[in-house]
Amino acid sequence: MLKAVLWDMDGTLVDTEPYWIAAETELVTSHGGHWGHEQALSLVGKALEDSAVVLQEAGVPWGIREIVDHLTERVIAQVRRELPWRPGARELLADLHGAGVRCALVTMSEGPLAGEIAASLPGPYFEFLVTGDQVSRGKPHPEPYLRAIERLRATDPSLGAGNCVALEDSVPGVASAVAAGLLTVGIAHHVPLDDDGGHVAWPTLAGRTTADLRALLSVEGGR
Repeated sequence: MLKAVLWDMDGTLVDTEPYWIAAETELVTSHGGHWGHEQALSLVGKALEDSAVVLQEAGVPWGIREIVDHLTERVIAQVRRELPWRPGARELLADLHGAGVRCALVTMSEGPLAGEIAASLPGPYFEFLVTGDQVSRGKPHPEPYLRAIERLRATDPSLGAGNCVALEDSVPGVASAVAAGLLTVGIAHHVPLDDDGGHVAWPTLAGRTTADLRALLSVEGGR
């Protein structure tokens, strides 16, 4: 029985990856370094503190916290100008909400950005947010998703990983969700996903409904 859907944010709910890449490129080049497209794609889905270490290695002479805050501020500024939703994401959220399926956001972005995006939705679709600044180990570690399951169980002790589906677009994100025992749908966008990543591949969320996720959980869970 499908009880909850756990959503990644950047690249799955909203297409903010170009904003992150632009902010990273500006930061590295402003300190005389080089930041290529492949380097930027290697950070997609990773914890921000881990990404900050890579940026330090690329020549940014700042502390990790300073780098994370700077990038987050830049992306928030862009989001306030234009928020590019991924195809079908808001429609699926609305359908799940109407069907009484609980939804939570599980993202490596921190609270200020995640809250900004959640507040831009037309309804209270997310019961809670698990953000990068709430966990000690980010994706690809399973902690973010395990924490989300724990919070869901606080009000429904019968709920387990087998009642949930995760939606992800990145290799670290898929690895995190799969390691937490979740049936995971991978919707590749900026970065291809491994065929053997343990996930179900969908090309897009456009046209997908609660019924699709219920059917998927029924089929995959019965194997």
